[in-house]
Amino acid sequence: MSVSEQNIEIKKMALGQWNTNCYVVASTGTARAIIIDAPGTAAEILPAVEGLKVDLIVLTHSHKDHIWALEDLRQALKVPVAMYEEEVDRVRLRPERLLRDGDVISLPGARLKVMHTPGHTPGSISLYDGVRLFSGDTLFPGGPGKTKTPEALRAELDSIKAKLIGLPDATAVYPGHGENTVLGKEKPAIAAFLARPHPEGLCGDVLWASS
Repeated sequence: MSVSEQNIEIKKMALGQWNTNCYVVASTGTARAIIIDAPGTAAEILPAVEGLKVDLIVLTHSHKDHIWALEDLRQALKVPVAMYEEEVDRVRLRPERLLRDGDVISLPGARLKVMHTPGHTPGSISLYDGVRLFSGDTLFPGGPGKTKTPEALRAELDSIKAKLIGLPDATAVYPGHGENTVLGKEKPAIAAFLARPHPEGLCGDVLWASS
C-alpha cells in the first residue's frame, strides 16, 4: 500500500508472523526516506526503498516482531538506528541515536516529533508530523495496545490522554498492526471508555467499546 500527499509518500507493508506494519516515509522531492520499524525480513523491505536514500531506521519499540529484519536491514543499508532511550536496556540493540520525548526527526517535507507513549513497553514512542501519527503499538482502531499489567494499561491510557487525544481530528493514524484510522473517528469511543469505571485488574487486549 502506498499513499502520497504533501510531498511525502508512505509505503506500508504488513510483514512477519503477526502482520506487523513497516512504514517507509519518503520525501518525493528529494528521494530521502526513513523506515519505521523492521518486521519480517530485509528481503521484503529492501525493494520498497530501491532508489531512495534512507537516512534512519526508527523503532517504535523493541518487541521482536518489530525488529526481526533490523540487523540485516542495518547491514544492507549502512544507516543508523534510532530508538527511545528507556527501551535500549530491554534488548541487545545498540542504536546510534537515542531518542527523547520532544526530539524531532527531520525529512524534507516532514518533521516527525517523538512522543514518549509508554504502556505497551516502557520506551514505546509515537511519531507525529502535524498531519500523520505513527502510533506503534500504543493506539489502534478500536482500542489501545496490549498491556501485561494494570499499571502498564494505566500508563498507556495516560499517554493517550496526555499526548494523542488532543491532536486534530483529521490526524491520520498509522498503527503498528492492522488498518489505518483517523483520530477523530476514535475519539468518541476513547472518551466514553475513559468516563466509565473499570475493574482494577484490567489489562491485556482492551477494546474501547466493550472492555
